[in-house]
This record gives sequence, C-alpha cells and structure tokens, in this order.
Amino acid sequence: MNDTPPNTISPIRPTDDDALGTAKELLGTARTASLAFIESDTGRPSLSRIAVMRAASGDMVSMVSELSAHTRSLQTNPASALLLGEPSGKGDPLNQPRLTLHCDAEFLTRDTPDEFAALQADYISALPKAKLYAGFLDFRFVVFKAQSASLNGGFGKAYELSREDILSTLPNAPNAP
Repeated sequence: MNDTPPNTISPIRPTDDDALGTAKELLGTARTASLAFIESDTGRPSLSRIAVMRAASGDMVSMVSELSAHTRSLQTNPASALLLGEPSGKGDPLNQPRLTLHCDAEFLTRDTPDEFAALQADYISALPKAKLYAGFLDFRFVVFKAQSASLNGGFGKAYELSREDILSTLPNAPNAP
C-alpha cells in the first residue's frame, strides 16, 4: 500500500553531477565522522565521534580500539552509519552539506600484514596523530562499506545515492564528477 498522498512531489531530487560533486568533496575531505551504531549490551542506538579517511577502495576507514564500546558493538552488529560534514561556522549549520553513509562495518586484522601495513601508512599520512596509537595491539582498522547514502546539500537539496554513486566519486572512477 502506498501511503504517499496523490499529487505529492518527492523532496528527493534526482542524483546529478552537482550532488555527486558535493558527495565527492565530503568523502575526500572528511577527517572525522559521527558514527551511529547499536549498543551490543542494550540494543539502544548510540553515537561516537571517530577519525576517518577515504581508502583507495572508496570506503571510509577508521582505526579503532578493541576497548571501545563502538568496536565491541560493531563486532556484534556491523550495521552502522557515518555522518560526514562539519558546520563551517558561517551561516545556518542546517543549510550546509552533509552526507549520511549507511554502512556495514568490516574489520581488518593484522593477520594480513601487507594489506594492514599499506592501509596503516595511508591512514597515518592522512591523520598524522594516529601514529601515536597505530602500533598498539588493541587497535585495528574498520572499513565502512557504504551500501547507500543520503546527501543533504543544503535547503531543498536532498538526494539518495547508491553504492555505485558513491564509488563513482573516486578520482579514477569512470564518469567521476
């Protein structure tokens, strides 16, 4: 049954090059994100702020401690979301672009030393302060595989993006914006 009233226009715009360009900028420049997850012990939603970078795969990556509640929760239930986009301090923060990635969290262990070392080098290059804890054995990488995204490009600029849209924003992707 369709609950949409007749003659209602969807607020979601068709995804175009401008939307993909905004998504590309947010994905490429984000160094922190708000992480939404379900607490494993209570089943309640929770949030955390994490450091992130965009990997060559197009997915967002973070280095997390085994001691954190969000790591334990993501190991139990990998369904998660990342909110990218920081208010600039100018104008209405709700009119500034932001991107919500709907993700599945996948953990990378030190059991794949070459892959781990390459990702660690990229991560420290993007986030130099990570060098302080990158060698701690309780830290590991989590890759946030975005399955879809919601882009709010500002007032009246709402878009839904697919995984293919997200990956098309990589610099070397065919038809990249």
